[in-house]
Amino acid sequence: MKKDLHPKNYRTVVFKDFSVDEAWLGRSCANTREKIVWEDGNEYPLIKLEISSASHPFFTGKMKFVDTAGRIDKFNKKFANSRFAKK
Repeated sequence: MKKDLHPKNYRTVVFKDFSVDEAWLGRSCANTREKIVWEDGNEYPLIKLEISSASHPFFTGKMKFVDTAGRIDKFNKKFANSRFAKK
């Protein structure tokens, strides 16, 4: 294997999918400022997810709309008075 190929800050982190309130331990080098206390009593960096295999329609078989930061409302307001709006 090549030397110095992998990042130095590869560590154990908690991934949490907030749409279904599910969390799991994994390994990552993604930057995060937040931490969380895991079930074993240790503190780990927290990586927040909006969609994961626990909530994605392909894996769950359920269709679900994810509206992050009010994008759907913003779109509806923008085009409410246009010719494309429902009358």
